[in-house]
Amino acid sequence: MLDESFYQKADEIIANHTKEERSLIPIIQDIQAEYRYLPPELLTYVAKEIGITDARAYSVASFYENFSFEPKGKYILKVCDGTACHVRKSTPIMERLRSDLGLEEGRQTTDDMLFTLETVSCLGACGLAPVMMVNDEVHSTMTPDKATELINKIRGEENE
Repeated sequence: MLDESFYQKADEIIANHTKEERSLIPIIQDIQAEYRYLPPELLTYVAKEIGITDARAYSVASFYENFSFEPKGKYILKVCDGTACHVRKSTPIMERLRSDLGLEEGRQTTDDMLFTLETVSCLGACGLAPVMMVNDEVHSTMTPDKATELINKIRGEENE
C-alpha cells in the first residue's frame, strides 16, 4: 500500500495532461521520473483516472522496456554487451561491477538504492567499445579497473 503522498503526486502529474488514453505514456513517464520506477498501484490509479482498463494500462507499460515496476537506484549503470562491446571484453566489466556492488546473480539494485546494474544489447557507440552508461552519461573504452574507479568516485561524491 502506497502512502497518500504518492496519489497526490499522481494527481498533480495527471493534471498536467488530458484525461485521455493518449496521455497514458506521458503520465507514466512523469511518474517514473519522479520515483525512478512505476509503482503498480499508481498505474492502476492512473488507468482509473483517465478512463481505461487496468489491462490496457499494464499492456502499454509492460510493452516498453524503459518502464520498470521495480524500484531502481539513483544511478542506473548500463553495460553494453552488444557484439563490439562483448568482443572487447564487456563481460569482465559486468563481473567486476557485480562484485564491487555486492550484487548476487538475479539482483540488479543495491540495498542502499544507490545503484542499479543492467546489461543492454547496444548503446549505439560501437566505436567506443566497451561502453557503459551512468544515467545519461556515456563512459567509453571501459575496463574493470575504470569501472571500479567510477563506482568509488560516485560513492565518494554521495558521502560528501
